[in-house]
Amino acid sequence: MTRVVAGTAGGRTLVVPSSGTRPTSERVREALFSRLEHLDAVEDARVLDLFAGSGALGFEAVSRGARSAVLVDSARVAVDACRRNARSLGLADRVDVVADRVDRYLARLAPADAPEPAGAFDLVLLDPPYDLADDVLQVAVDGVARCVAPGAVVVVERSTRASAPTWPAPLDAIDDRRYGETRVWFAERPV
Repeated sequence: MTRVVAGTAGGRTLVVPSSGTRPTSERVREALFSRLEHLDAVEDARVLDLFAGSGALGFEAVSRGARSAVLVDSARVAVDACRRNARSLGLADRVDVVADRVDRYLARLAPADAPEPAGAFDLVLLDPPYDLADDVLQVAVDGVARCVAPGAVVVVERSTRASAPTWPAPLDAIDDRRYGETRVWFAERPV
């Protein structure tokens, strides 16, 4: 059973897609959001949750005070779960669920030839399937760099066996943490 850990929806259960997703454990989510709150990255943030799965990370952010969240996943079962969770948590007015491939969504949001980053998001959470190829994740990270606001924080969660992401400009690495078999990398766009 996956639940929202804290905030206005704390303790509420989330619907998890039956296959193809690996929800972030409550222990890792608690540690991750403790770090994000220390960075002052959650309150009133515009959040982008990529490879959303159940939407646990995006819903956790909104429950803890983020202004809004966009949850993106290409799997129909994940999109349906995110929409059900948004309704059951009473957060549908602050959460937009997008059925699309992450690379395609980011290319539309902030084209590679754009002269300036779009500045659409303050917090971006990438929690791809553990078996996602490094080059596919890197395309997503490169796209994210074009859509973050000054001061934004970007988080990538993967297996400890996976390679660290390469942070493109304007993102700078600020931290990485290990929680059992999970590694979390943090970057920010300087103000």
